[in-house]
Amino acid sequence: MTDRIYLSKAEVTEVEEEYVLAALRSGWIAPLGPDVDAFEREVADRVGVRHALALSSGTAALHLALIHLGARPGTVVVLPSMTFAASANAVVYTGAEPVFVDSRADDGNVDPHLLVDAVDALRREGREVVAAMTVDLFGRACDYETIEPALADRGIPLVEDAAEALGATYGGRAAGSFGRAAALSFNGNKIMTTSGGGMLLSDDEELIAHARKLSTQAREPVPWYEHTEVGYNYRMSNILAALGRGQLTRLDDMMSRRREIRRRYARALDGVPLRFLGEGGTRSGEMDNCWLTTAVVDQPRANIDQVIEALNDEAVEARHLWKPMHRQPVFSEAQFFGKGVCEDLFAKGLTLPSGSGLSDQQVDVVIEHLRRLLPDAA
Repeated sequence: MTDRIYLSKAEVTEVEEEYVLAALRSGWIAPLGPDVDAFEREVADRVGVRHALALSSGTAALHLALIHLGARPGTVVVLPSMTFAASANAVVYTGAEPVFVDSRADDGNVDPHLLVDAVDALRREGREVVAAMTVDLFGRACDYETIEPALADRGIPLVEDAAEALGATYGGRAAGSFGRAAALSFNGNKIMTTSGGGMLLSDDEELIAHARKLSTQAREPVPWYEHTEVGYNYRMSNILAALGRGQLTRLDDMMSRRREIRRRYARALDGVPLRFLGEGGTRSGEMDNCWLTTAVVDQPRANIDQVIEALNDEAVEARHLWKPMHRQPVFSEAQFFGKGVCEDLFAKGLTLPSGSGLSDQQVDVVIEHLRRLLPDAA
């Protein structure tokens, strides 16, 4: 039986084994410890922010940031519709209402002008917009040159969901360094992993201090367990932080390999009716981390469901792009600003195996299947 070719399988080497073994032998098995402290410093230095807080997930990071910024029942958070559900779920956890915004066609990221228009329209209606959230989709940063100053002029805090984008840059700045706060994810399929985990990043010391308190059940600094607000069990363990530290030493190499894989797809599939999202028009200082290679099938009669099903039947893991949140049953009543670009991307898009551990031979297998399947979809 042919080995399955996975979408984004974690790649772990002896480097990570050494970090984890050292953490185990140190005796710091319980949550927190020196590897957590070191991991926070190392990621903050890598991204170029002052403070970092290692957490159990990227969702936890978004949740804590939104709480600090005042998200609560009766308020609104504006965010992209094309994203993983965690972005929207974090808003709902606070009791705030998510309002969704359409995508750009070229890379799938949020349309920056629609984002600002949505904020303005909601405020004219008398709604309290406590934050706007961006999502750096599939490892490519949003148009912060437009978004950041527009939100700053309106006094709206920006929360950057950079869960998919560690290592990417925009305008020479690292993903995770934009806005009042940013969230990273180290889930098992991300560019680097701690098995499960995330991180909250910010230059705002007060925000991080408040989030740190909330993440450890909101315990007050007294000799007994005293609580004046509801807290959460959101901290990262020392063992997982050690795994992350090992992964971080190899981040550039893993991104380089994913970039090579994308180039291999693009070269070999030239002439096939595929448009790779985010390709072309890259400005100086802008770099995709190539977490996932995503493409749109530019063939009017192509059935993307059949293409993805056929790939999976051949032991190639392929997926749709994120289904827009405003089309999810759980958010079907949510307000949406846009003309359906994200719906079109979902209807025509697919995500290809992209993990740094893939061999050239495995990538060539995917290419062979795509060249066979797409003409048949005409």
